[in-house]
Amino acid sequence: MSNTDILPNWEKLVKKQLKTEDIYSILKKENLEGIDVQPFYSEVQKPLANLPKVEESTHLVARYHESLEEDVFAFLLDQNVENLEEKTIFVNNKDLAGHISPKEEDQYFSLIDVFNENECLIDDQLAKELLSKDFKRNICVDISLHQNAGAAIYQQLGIALAKTKELVEVYGPEILNKLIFRIAVGGNYFFEMAKLRAFKIVFNQLSKEYGLNDIPYIFAETSSRNKAIADSENNLIRSTLELASAMIAGADAVFSTNYLVSRSTDNSEEISFKQQIVLAYESIINVFEDASNGSYYVEDITRQIAEKSWALFIEIEEGGGYLELLKQGIIQKKIYNQAVEEQKWVEEGKIKLIGVNLYPKLDVKRSIDDLYSEKEIKAVRWAEMFE
Repeated sequence: MSNTDILPNWEKLVKKQLKTEDIYSILKKENLEGIDVQPFYSEVQKPLANLPKVEESTHLVARYHESLEEDVFAFLLDQNVENLEEKTIFVNNKDLAGHISPKEEDQYFSLIDVFNENECLIDDQLAKELLSKDFKRNICVDISLHQNAGAAIYQQLGIALAKTKELVEVYGPEILNKLIFRIAVGGNYFFEMAKLRAFKIVFNQLSKEYGLNDIPYIFAETSSRNKAIADSENNLIRSTLELASAMIAGADAVFSTNYLVSRSTDNSEEISFKQQIVLAYESIINVFEDASNGSYYVEDITRQIAEKSWALFIEIEEGGGYLELLKQGIIQKKIYNQAVEEQKWVEEGKIKLIGVNLYPKLDVKRSIDDLYSEKEIKAVRWAEMFE
């Protein structure tokens, strides 16, 4: 039986159940991303090719702790650790990065962003120092801040491209395969999956502008945006879904930020890493290259996010580039407008946060004006309004 045979019967059944002819307006799901989500899909408007990743299997990254040395193969380092051998190291401290001289058998990645967002410039001395290192990837383009500050998905990706373009203009196209993109993954499961996939498309499109065919190295970490101080177990569930979304989308490395907000214990660090272990070793979702390829829904929103991201990138470039628009306060204002609208949805209950605005234990204590500034890009958790 063909789709055309099934479709009218499906529509007829839904109309009968909803007791209306206008099923599409009822089933249509509103979102702040400006993405058109259909109530059902029978085809993909533009089928996508398989979207590869750089690493064969996703790196499971833990914050360094000596108790994990035997079992963990990839660490995030904030300070120097002696005699770490045959490990993959993600360096998270610029002073540490300056002192490291990798041996041939070592795999080092820099998570140092050379952009100074407050002064609206690239730290050229730091960039040159990092580029001189024998790292697998030398410079990080960090857009985790933008996600945690409330930027829309397409804004995050458009900004990532614009920051990349700034680096290419200074250091040449060969820098593209020396970059690592630090991206925070939020709780909108399928949208975040589509975000990473869309970024692969638009980054590859940018590389082709320079006669290359590169794919981005994606370091995905869980978001702080939707975490709350109360009910930390809910944070644990949220971040597990975020990790799953990143792995399915084909991130090259994943890292779970601590599910305890503003504090950390040895136990919480261990559990945060074991979230990744369960997903990788029991669900085995870290080895697939593009597991959601072919899903009508994910493919469609991937395409839409890619188109919106590219359009914003072009808009930024035509306005003078990322740093110029940062100087003018335009980037900050765009993120502010999106973040405030999102926070209003949280306040009204349109965005649901269990234990905060759904089955709440807390009342509103701070206004949106207290939380946000249109002149600054800063991380704000939704739940701060209630804490």
